[in-house]
Amino acid sequence: MSKARSSVTRSGLVHLALGGYTLLALFPIFLVISNSFKTRAGIFSAPLQLPGPATFSWIGYQTVLKQGDFLGYFQNSLIVTVVSIFLVLLFGALAAFALSEYRFRGNLLMGLYLALGIMIPIRLGTVAILQGMVATGLVNTLTALILVYTAQGLPLAVFILSEFMRNVSDDLKNAGRVDGLSEYTIFFRLVLPLVRPAMATVAVFTMIPIWNDLWFPLILAPSEATKTVTLGAQMFIGQYVTNWNAVLSTLSLAILPVLILYLIFSRQLIRGITAGAVK
Repeated sequence: MSKARSSVTRSGLVHLALGGYTLLALFPIFLVISNSFKTRAGIFSAPLQLPGPATFSWIGYQTVLKQGDFLGYFQNSLIVTVVSIFLVLLFGALAAFALSEYRFRGNLLMGLYLALGIMIPIRLGTVAILQGMVATGLVNTLTALILVYTAQGLPLAVFILSEFMRNVSDDLKNAGRVDGLSEYTIFFRLVLPLVRPAMATVAVFTMIPIWNDLWFPLILAPSEATKTVTLGAQMFIGQYVTNWNAVLSTLSLAILPVLILYLIFSRQLIRGITAGAVK
């Protein structure tokens, strides 16, 4: 009886801690979204309260849609994010399959070399990256951002996917080879479907830093035609006056794609994280 009571107590404490952490994580999102529907006076007078009849206003969203090319910024962010995730998943999965399936000289060193990309921030090479983009004429293009974000996401993708691919049954792959399947067919038809949770995990962990990044869009693509959502929000932040209604409205709209992606891949994401923890 005491063991059962102890187990219930321990489970209750764990759920209480997780609930508290969830509220702590959602609180800033709640503040941003709720204050985006307020007047400027309402934001500063009662920031923790929900919009009321006296404070409710659409002025922030109207300003965003009228003054800035928000749809263009949103489109740029979407193109950069989707293409970068696709390339990271494609090349990361191919590299992970090669490292986990084939034994060759330098296999371990190659894996360690790719793992260094997780430990060393890519921003340390900003000057060299900018010089390379200037030399190739890629400044103020979405291609520059896509190349940088693909390079940024590959190390983590290879690290996660290779661990999952090592646990794919060798009998399954060998049976495919006996049936005459090529290595590409084995990879795309047999291995990839089995590592979908890991692919979803990599996609989410890759998307968030790309979508929220301000550093590289500001340095590599600051022109009006290539601005992203986060960079577009800076137009409402001035040295002396900041339009907080527009800033909060822009950030609220920018949150939507991340929430949609999580809702779509939440089950796969949880499965991938859980499987990774067990491994």
